[in-house]
Amino acid sequence: MSKVFVSSVIEAKADEVWAVVRDFNDMPSWHPLVARSTIEGGRPSDAIGCIRSYHIADDTRIREQLLSLSDYDYSFSYAIIESGLDLNNFVAKLKFTPVTDGNRTFGEWNAEFETTPGKEQEMASFISRDVFQAGFDGLKKHLGG
Repeated sequence: MSKVFVSSVIEAKADEVWAVVRDFNDMPSWHPLVARSTIEGGRPSDAIGCIRSYHIADDTRIREQLLSLSDYDYSFSYAIIESGLDLNNFVAKLKFTPVTDGNRTFGEWNAEFETTPGKEQEMASFISRDVFQAGFDGLKKHLGG
């Protein structure tokens, strides 16, 4: 089992960050890797169990299921249920915590997954750099920071 953890400080209040990220279907507005997204079956994007289907820049399709969502903790978790990537049993959590020293937010994004033996470092680097860190960078840009 491989693990990835990425954190960042965002120059915005946690409730402002959460207002953008909370919508499980709105990644295209802030994540540079995500081209388009839909929630299958017309379900609300905050319904536990809903499935988002999205395409990344190279047109790879990924389907993810929302496992939990907490407005109190500014967090949600999700699992990849189908992708063209070499990932299995992928479960991730995205969480935001207010920084009490200023109007900033501490973000943390972590995941556990399995991949083909020998590709652990390659996939961990891709998830860390191209998904999680790129997401934080895109979120900062979206929020004007």
